[in-house]
Amino acid sequence: MAGTPTHTVTNQPPPLVGYDVFAADRALTEAVDRHTAPDVLDEVRAELGALGRAAGSAQLQEWATQANEHPPRLRTHDRYGHRVDEVEFHPAWHRLLGKGVSAGLTGAWTRPSGHVRRAAGFLVWTQAEAGTCCPLSMTHAAVPALRTDPELAAEWEPRLASTIYDRQLRPAGQKPGALFGMGMTEKQGGSDVRANTTSAQPLAEPGTYVLTGHKWFCSAPMSDAFLVLAQAPGGLTCFLVPRVLPDGSRNVFLVQRLKDKLGNRSNASAEVEFDGTWARRVGEEGRGVPTIIGMVAATRLDCALGSAGLMRQAVAQAVHHCSYREAFGGKLVDKPLMRNVLADLALESEAATTLALRLAAAYDDGGEQERAFLRIAVPAAKYWITKRCAPVAVEAAECLGGNGYVEESGLPRLVRESPLNSVWEGAGNVQALDVLRALQREPGALDACLTEIGRAHGADHRLDRAVKDLFTELADLAGIEGRARRLVERLALVLQGSLLVRHAPEEVADAFCASRLGGDHGASFGTLPAGLDLKSVVDRAGPAS
Repeated sequence: MAGTPTHTVTNQPPPLVGYDVFAADRALTEAVDRHTAPDVLDEVRAELGALGRAAGSAQLQEWATQANEHPPRLRTHDRYGHRVDEVEFHPAWHRLLGKGVSAGLTGAWTRPSGHVRRAAGFLVWTQAEAGTCCPLSMTHAAVPALRTDPELAAEWEPRLASTIYDRQLRPAGQKPGALFGMGMTEKQGGSDVRANTTSAQPLAEPGTYVLTGHKWFCSAPMSDAFLVLAQAPGGLTCFLVPRVLPDGSRNVFLVQRLKDKLGNRSNASAEVEFDGTWARRVGEEGRGVPTIIGMVAATRLDCALGSAGLMRQAVAQAVHHCSYREAFGGKLVDKPLMRNVLADLALESEAATTLALRLAAAYDDGGEQERAFLRIAVPAAKYWITKRCAPVAVEAAECLGGNGYVEESGLPRLVRESPLNSVWEGAGNVQALDVLRALQREPGALDACLTEIGRAHGADHRLDRAVKDLFTELADLAGIEGRARRLVERLALVLQGSLLVRHAPEEVADAFCASRLGGDHGASFGTLPAGLDLKSVVDRAGPAS
């Protein structure tokens, strides 16, 4: 006699799969519509829709899982004992990276509305697998540094903007597309790059050098070329180090080990050594930091975009789960306290997306006012958005209960990834101090930032009061360093508030200003004040599966 079934599965939400990551994100689609030139809007929406459907597909989700379960491995020597210094990746990694390259995520500098369309794509692609975003970001961001040398830019920029991924190690001139990495950090200096000790000795051929030294972090070590900083006779200087020399021989690029990281497991980060390594100077001797700063600014924006993408995916997963899961006689999403938590998370996500896309639009504009705005807004946004990512990811995982702690849900990978962007390209203190430097030395940057904030003047009394408090804070810059984080947080919040008041639905702007600017908010998510339209906020944040 057959026994009674003991394993009937009920009340388990279906996987969030087979959906358009772009189209389901209302804050993102509206920002793209707002900031894209009308004559290319249809093209951009179609392009991002195709990428969004790919990012939400079962196939790409499987590749992402495989790339993380099979992280890169270092192979220092071949079978005959020759030094090769190669990093081997799972095939899924190459498929994902190739898809990112083909989607145009390495090139934005010459396309119409190029920065907005790429920023939106980058935010979407982060939700598929954040590990591949590192080489995509650095390749895109290398362009401003290379443009300090028109000859180098003419040679390399078409390769970096290519939509063809060629993984083979061969001379870049023989490849249809190329990727860039970066090596700035040394073990004795960290963010203090002026303490770098890697040396650069000039060769007979003008503009060429040999490098000797060690880089504590080198991201994407299988790239075709790298921008690095080294001490030349004239001071700290920027150099281009190719992986393979024009004659086909390997440059001296000794990969000593791969970092064993908390997250970002699919991507390789390495310690490398230079020992007579051939390099080409980028910019003038002694101007290394000003030369590479354009790259740093662009990658800082990508840190904000990446964190916005991670937050969006965490919120989408949480709302999706709670829309299906039932407890205590109804769906979780309809329970007042869970709705408060989900709405709070959704506000953080939408504010991050809206600010990040506004910065991308400033890059597309390129005018003097917008460049001044970016000087403060980029480090402020990088500081605040990346700081908010980890608590959002952790709270979203909790919305799934014990399921959110299980790898199959995908939330643990988001949690491990979530702190990284706050460390990359200068940790929180570096960003806060950079904002202070701009405030003290570049008054035009503050004027541009306040002009942007002032566009919402009179629209919300809580925002107006927060701006007034910011003015009070700015009026006393004496001894401000110890208060720099507080100042930058306030600046980022009023920037987000100004944008949401102008562009978001009323229920979103009202809830944001009441909680983030009105002071009526607890220390944890789910403490939004009474009287807000939280159902509309949560409905807006839900993905359509």
